[in-house]
Amino acid sequence: MAAEFAAAVPAVVLVLTMCIGAVVSSGAYVRVQDAAGEAARLSARGDAAESALSIAGAGASLQTWDSGEFRCALVSAPLVIAGLSTSIRAEGRSCALRDTDG
Repeated sequence: MAAEFAAAVPAVVLVLTMCIGAVVSSGAYVRVQDAAGEAARLSARGDAAESALSIAGAGASLQTWDSGEFRCALVSAPLVIAGLSTSIRAEGRSCALRDTDG
């Protein structure tokens, strides 16, 4: 009985670690998508889009470009799992209609 338990514990720990990593990764993708939407709206109004990077977290980067009558933004940030930065980056992309009033 003890041998089976000792063999099962590492597998359970591995599965739990993978589940926690998946939840953390999902949260990072939500944050960068939210930051991209905010950056696109700010940029479309003519405001500084860089202020939206605080939503995405440390190490986030921003690219903006025009696409017809839209102003688009791409935000990417490194995934940080258990305090360790990975080489994987989460990306979010969004576009907003440019303000033509002012």
